Amino acid sequence: MERLAMKQLLEWKKSPYRKPLIVKGVRQVGKTWLLKEFGRQYYENTAYFNFDENEEYGQFFETTMDVKRILQNLMMASGQKVMPERTLIIFDEVQNCPRVINSMKYFCENAPEFHIACAGSLLGIALAKPSSFPVGKVNFMQIDPMTFTEFLIANGDKNLAVYLNSIDTIEPLPNAFFNPLQEKLKMYYVTGGMPESVLMWTQARDVSAMQEALSGILDAYERDFAKHPDISEFPKISMIWKSIPSQLARENKKFIYKVVKEGARAREYEDALQWLNDARLVHKIYRSSAPGLPVSAYDDLSAFKIYLVDVGLLRRLARLAPTAFGEGNRLFTEFKGALTENYVLQTLLTQFEVVPRYWSQNNPPYEVDFLIQRENDIFPVEVKAETNIEGKSLKKFKELFGDRVKLRVRLSMNNLKLDKDVLNIPLFMADQVSRLIGLAL
Repeated sequence: MERLAMKQLLEWKKSPYRKPLIVKGVRQVGKTWLLKEFGRQYYENTAYFNFDENEEYGQFFETTMDVKRILQNLMMASGQKVMPERTLIIFDEVQNCPRVINSMKYFCENAPEFHIACAGSLLGIALAKPSSFPVGKVNFMQIDPMTFTEFLIANGDKNLAVYLNSIDTIEPLPNAFFNPLQEKLKMYYVTGGMPESVLMWTQARDVSAMQEALSGILDAYERDFAKHPDISEFPKISMIWKSIPSQLARENKKFIYKVVKEGARAREYEDALQWLNDARLVHKIYRSSAPGLPVSAYDDLSAFKIYLVDVGLLRRLARLAPTAFGEGNRLFTEFKGALTENYVLQTLLTQFEVVPRYWSQNNPPYEVDFLIQRENDIFPVEVKAETNIEGKSLKKFKELFGDRVKLRVRLSMNNLKLDKDVLNIPLFMADQVSRLIGLAL
């Protein structure tokens, strides 16, 4: 599979300011595969050390912080060869070995000639702990599920991906491209972007193997919940996780604790929700009161929406069968808005540095699905699953905030066009939002 993150890894390798790399991402998102593939393509050899399979390797970091000695011990224990500049050293599953993460400081200061990448699945949580951390001595990289563009390439539709990247004017796409892209997007809602699920579909066209892959990933996540240091939090994490499809299926998608459990209070479940957020299994999107900078200054911390890490996992968690994506199916119609919003958020997170927010007001009720910050501007983004795009909320937003709104963005199944200050982007071009806003401006 082609992963666009490979380009970032190559930039890291060539950078004169390269530091040890910490690769973050949820379990099964393809971190290990990507690093091994990177080593295979761009280094003479790869030295791979897995601290889950070989817990004893962790002992080499307990007794010394002399990195040459550590590497010597690792080489002797594993029989692998490590050469400065020419070997990619991969430390995998480091989330349970704080000393390994800590040693990156010494690798950075005393042995910059070694190329080291660390990976782990609950790293967001491990790094949130107050143990000493090599601040300023590491580079970070986030690996997210495969984007729709990566899915197209994996599915043998590289021509469509190349076409989407080549669009440089805001005008409708010809049907010859529009129609197949619309169909492929439905497939992406079914598989999502987890590499194993995409592989089962694109290589074998095997729906049941794809379903099984997604179920396996969900099971692995639920086993991870038990790794919360306070075991009493485990059932709460599990309940929040299972409530997400019903949270998103509601008309007003604001997260409500009562949906998790009757009578549930915020303070009982806050830690559990924070754990899921730190693990990046869910994305927490705050309500914003106005389009101002810095974005965080306008957050309403009591109101937020929760989305899942991946649209395919959301579909599987909601027990929505792939057949639901046939035309006119009631089940799909009811849940389509939730899947579409989750998909759009997933792709916005990969394009913009600042996590999107949403905007709403109560009476009369208006809601703009997302606010994104691009450079020093804030843009409202409305998401519609179909072609019916009556956008009262976008209109209201413009009325209220006037000149602060340079452009309004709508993602729907309508074709690409600029209508005065409303940019309509087809949903299958969500990966291109930032670039298209640039063109429209």
